[in-house]
Amino acid sequence: MAGQIFAYILHKDGVIDDSAPEMINAARKIDSGAHPIAIVAGDGAQLDQVCAEAAKTYAQVWKLNHPAFAYPNAEVIRKALLNVLPQDAVLLVPHGPLGMDLSPGLSIKLDSAYVADALDMEKTEDGKLKVVRQEYGGQVSTHVLCPLENGAVINIRPGAFAADESLSSNGQVQDKSGEVEDLSSGREFLELVQAPAGDVDITKSEVLVAVGRGIGDEENIEIAVELAEAMDAVVCCSRPIVDAKWLEKSRQVGTSGQTVKPKIYLACGISGSFQHLGGIKGNPFIIAINKNPKAPIFQVADVGIVADILDFLPELTERIQAH
Repeated sequence: MAGQIFAYILHKDGVIDDSAPEMINAARKIDSGAHPIAIVAGDGAQLDQVCAEAAKTYAQVWKLNHPAFAYPNAEVIRKALLNVLPQDAVLLVPHGPLGMDLSPGLSIKLDSAYVADALDMEKTEDGKLKVVRQEYGGQVSTHVLCPLENGAVINIRPGAFAADESLSSNGQVQDKSGEVEDLSSGREFLELVQAPAGDVDITKSEVLVAVGRGIGDEENIEIAVELAEAMDAVVCCSRPIVDAKWLEKSRQVGTSGQTVKPKIYLACGISGSFQHLGGIKGNPFIIAINKNPKAPIFQVADVGIVADILDFLPELTERIQAH
């Protein structure tokens, strides 16, 4: 039997992350009647704003206010969570740089199970939790049995679960800051270095044409550029394109690139790793074109097209221009 379910809420500059309402539906995969408790850590006036926003979808919000949380530091957050979480808690954390840093060590300290990058979950007949993950760059799906008797820490892939759109005006914010004790850390935040601005700001575009490794060669990027011009869109890319120096870093979407919130996202020859999908927020309409029918991108796409983008994109451009 699972203990109380909690969700760690990410936020930045007073804005709650899109993964917050998604973790409510993830919790209901563990317990259909679950009412997870949101945990929000931060510092300053913006923390109250984030907690109030979280309380619109979560019935209960635990606030952790401390200067040590001014910048996300997994070491101090881990110490704080150990002070406030019950021993058999099930904690859901968005899978990303912070989650990968925070969760494994936390599960060890709690003596509980840990599963990373969960795409789906369901309860088995004997009460265990079956978690669906991906291996080998998304080419293989694996089912992991996760015991819940001693609690668990589960990293949830952003975008894998539908967001809970219901709003509650009765969410209660409870200040747990007094239960946080020693937050000393061997890490010290020095400064935040902004990435240099590029020729185009992809974060402002409502329509993006994204190219990945499937584009094949640098000269083929012109195919995507022509399509983007026909759609009044902007070209962006996944990391391999930047690593090959075919496009500049400012056009990269992903956890190590830019975070975008378009209305339409056309993914061309992109496999769909969590590092790339982690940079796509706001629930856009995703159209995926890939010649590999098992590409992970198809699991999150609204429309999937199995085709070679070198053949498909020019034809699509021609059809759009004709109308």
